[in-house]
Amino acid sequence: MLLCRSGRPNTEGLSKMVYEFRQFWRLETRNLLWLIGMLIAIIFLFQYVELPNSSFQLSVFSHSKALKMGNTSFSGGNSTFISTVLSDTTSQSPLSDAFEEKDGDSGSEGDSESSFGIDEDSRPDDIISSGGLLEKDVNSTIDLVLILHNLSTTPEKAQNLEAHFSPENASSNNNASLSHIQKEDFSSAMGSNGSFSSSPKHSPPEKAENMDAGSGIPQKAENFASTPAVFTVSDMYELLMKSHLSSNSMIPRWSSAVDQDLVYVKSQIENALPMKNDQGLHAPVYRNVTLFQRSYELMEQILKVYIYKEGERPVFHGPPLEGIYASEGWFMKLLEANKHFVTKKPKKAHLFYLPFSSRNLELALYVPNSHSHKNLIEHLKNYLDKIVAKYPFWNRTAGADHFLVACHDWAPAETKHHMANCIRALCNADVNEGFVFGKDASLPETYIPKARNPLRGLGGKRPSQRQTLAFFAGRMHGYVRPILLKYWGNRDPAMKIFNTLPNSKGNKNYIQYMKSSKYCICPRGYEVNSPRVVEAIFFECVPVIISDNFVPPFLEILNWESFAIFVLEKDIPNLKKILLSIPKKTYIQMQMRVKMVQKHFLWHPKPVKYDLFHTILHSIWYNRVFQFRPRL
Repeated sequence: MLLCRSGRPNTEGLSKMVYEFRQFWRLETRNLLWLIGMLIAIIFLFQYVELPNSSFQLSVFSHSKALKMGNTSFSGGNSTFISTVLSDTTSQSPLSDAFEEKDGDSGSEGDSESSFGIDEDSRPDDIISSGGLLEKDVNSTIDLVLILHNLSTTPEKAQNLEAHFSPENASSNNNASLSHIQKEDFSSAMGSNGSFSSSPKHSPPEKAENMDAGSGIPQKAENFASTPAVFTVSDMYELLMKSHLSSNSMIPRWSSAVDQDLVYVKSQIENALPMKNDQGLHAPVYRNVTLFQRSYELMEQILKVYIYKEGERPVFHGPPLEGIYASEGWFMKLLEANKHFVTKKPKKAHLFYLPFSSRNLELALYVPNSHSHKNLIEHLKNYLDKIVAKYPFWNRTAGADHFLVACHDWAPAETKHHMANCIRALCNADVNEGFVFGKDASLPETYIPKARNPLRGLGGKRPSQRQTLAFFAGRMHGYVRPILLKYWGNRDPAMKIFNTLPNSKGNKNYIQYMKSSKYCICPRGYEVNSPRVVEAIFFECVPVIISDNFVPPFLEILNWESFAIFVLEKDIPNLKKILLSIPKKTYIQMQMRVKMVQKHFLWHPKPVKYDLFHTILHSIWYNRVFQFRPRL
């Protein structure tokens, strides 16, 4: 305190000091505010010049804020994808995935407008897709910064962007990341071999996800505001071929006699010579019919599969043989009864089968309205821990020579952690949900009404007798079908697009439409897969697949664009124009090819050559052969 000579406080000096301090503080405050304003201006300028397609919100919000946003759509072109990446890379557990409640009990399979009375519409509790392209193990700060930077580039730069994340050579519990190349280069409308695609060279469709009021369920809006790139079938096949050239599968920790078998088989396939085609294989429906013949022949001669006996019914060894999840059940039933491929000596096995039913897992363990599949994942983990503790085979390859076959929509989420290194044959084969090209296989989704006769009603009318241009009937699940109904429902006599059909015994109305239509529309529901694809082939109707980034089954051998039409979701308003643009001669050729490829999509009580059982097994075998890396 300031004192005058008399010892009293100098109030005049004190007041002057306070005044000067206030003036100084006001000056500093102005300077600080000016500095903050300049920083904000610089950020906006940088955002405008350097990151024209990214969201300012994402740039200035913290990492935790972005996580809370989840899949909320931003105004930028890639912001939804970026926010998804943040969600995937920051989440501590996969168990937080939300579940969606459908009408009815979780164990029921209500009715639908499928040809057999039930399709994917009646799935009780479909998991909400995260939409992310990266597994949660991609958590490096450097990688994340590079991803965000690359995704914020212009659309022109994005066309050449590569984001290749392969399965890591790690321990048995490591995740497999998605092998992926961001592309926007689409094939021309008509290929040289007569194949047809509705995907000309243009930018990918843009979609926005909004929360359905009151439900907490993401619903993609019709305006398609933003989405990751859409991949054509040609893009997917290119990714598959790249994975074969640069396999990142783990090298076995110790050698086995079966390793030399795989080296031999790969060499024989790569150097295959033309074979006599006496099995009725129609060459145009295959990528390379010679390679397929040779690979299939070697599978029949060499492949041995060991099936683990552990696990209690019904989740294990008790598959569903009827309904929309029948693919996993029929494969399990036929393989367990097979004496040609199955061996009781695991040291002689090239592949190890984990025989569980994803459908029965849900029926047995899912708690209705819990919105959690934590206990389902834990159940599979405990099963796998038992296998790993009892046998040495998993640890030899970190699970790379093990496989599972699962058709329930939740299977990708349930298996992408503890079973990520396995070969996963999945009905829900979605590029955006961690499907790994060259490792995973797309499993055809088939509905079986009666297990005693899976081929009942097979076939359809000749092309000249198919008077309906296009047909679809089904519940309005997901975001694609309402758009389809809006544009084509009850608007054009040539386009038979319905929400529901009048009830009839055995759904005869539906079957007759399938048998007498030129094109059968196969739009996605909540997930990318639909049994309508196989239904169309079953009834010899050219399938029109409207499901962006759905990986079609048997991609490694089948030339899908030679017998099926792929329409982008954003092109639904042009659907009739696309179909009418196909020349009559091309349609007749495609319909004939549907009949030629049909053999690969049929279940037989006793398996026959090239049928669905053998073709699924071949996909798994083929992936193992080309992913295998021998010890040097």
